Amino acid sequence: MTNIERKEIAPNVFFNSVTVERFKTMKLSCTAYIPLTRESAAMSAMLSQVLTKSCEEYPTLMQFSRKLGSLYGATVSGGANKSGDVRTLKLVVSAIDDRFALGGESVAEEVSKLLCEVLFKPKVKDGKFDSEDLEQERRQLIEYIDAQFNDKQVYAALRCTEIMCEGEPYGITRHGGVDTINKIDCENLYNGWQELLKTARFEIFFVGGKGAEEARNVFEKAFSNVERQPAKLENKVVSDVKEVKNVTEEMELSQSKLIIGMRTGVDSLDPRADAMKLMSTVLGGTAHSKLFNNVREKLSLCYYCSSRYDGRKGILRIESGVESENIEKAKEAIFAEIEEMKKGNISDFEMESAKLSLCDSFRTLDDSVDGIEAWYSSQVFENSFKNLDEKLEGIMKVTKEQVVEAANLLKTDTIYVLKGNQKEG
Repeated sequence: MTNIERKEIAPNVFFNSVTVERFKTMKLSCTAYIPLTRESAAMSAMLSQVLTKSCEEYPTLMQFSRKLGSLYGATVSGGANKSGDVRTLKLVVSAIDDRFALGGESVAEEVSKLLCEVLFKPKVKDGKFDSEDLEQERRQLIEYIDAQFNDKQVYAALRCTEIMCEGEPYGITRHGGVDTINKIDCENLYNGWQELLKTARFEIFFVGGKGAEEARNVFEKAFSNVERQPAKLENKVVSDVKEVKNVTEEMELSQSKLIIGMRTGVDSLDPRADAMKLMSTVLGGTAHSKLFNNVREKLSLCYYCSSRYDGRKGILRIESGVESENIEKAKEAIFAEIEEMKKGNISDFEMESAKLSLCDSFRTLDDSVDGIEAWYSSQVFENSFKNLDEKLEGIMKVTKEQVVEAANLLKTDTIYVLKGNQKEG
């Protein structure tokens, strides 16, 4: 994977380019980073959809689509997420690489202009967004939130995080909640958009074979017209646990959910991050992991049982689906596997399987411009960018002793149970 070139083109606005000539397409993303609050979560979720359907020059969906079609079928999309205690709003355009443009034109330059139109010149009138556009996106966003509630595996994981991180920005639901979304109107959405342009940190990524310079010039010119007062972005990693929170909620479902949230005190800036990631993989990240082999297969206590480590926030979450009568047994079995790791009972096979699985998952990112963009954009809050080979080398160097040390850093924070009280249907 090619190394990255980075340049600050405006106060706290960075253009990052990765030259890769293995693909016929290019990808350009522009991500805004702002402090995470309930209001900013809802506002950015709405903006990520409203902005990507039209702009001042192409105010209807048909006109906007025709413009994309004229650029060899380019696509524009948006999304909002959270990275630790920071909220993200991401605008993305995918298009043919400049090397394959039939007339020798710079597609990268043209799609950059379109993305800047979307970001800086949306369809607004008299200081307001269009009410019809707003209501349509509001309905779709609420429908998406409802769908998350209906997926009990997703819902349980979100509830555990919400309970575990109560009082922290990270505990805010991804889209701010239906009540907050319903309070957004055309005028305060416009104000939120202006505030975003003024205060957000922006990271722009270009991945392709040709056209990076043309794209950078477009964004540099666009941001030169914006008065910038970047907000301070903070991310707190909590390591201490005063008391374990035990929360059980009941619903009408046949399969209960057991989620265990743990603090590690180790984030992606910590030199122990690779060991923590590998420890999570040994514990419950593969079909050869302890949770899968012992709790699910040998003891038959779970339908699924896995662990996930969030390096940005330093949190490890164990997720499982169990029969209601097996909740306590599954809980005991999961903690027993963690204790085994703390004692150093990790086989060479478990270590090697975890390393190979983790490295293979990273290697797949090198198979597309989407994966490469995701790889580098995930590192914007780290001290420097690592290419894929550097990351793989770090993983392979992790020792069993370091994994055991990482396991001993685990502190149980929250045990959340979504208990089925009767059969579905």
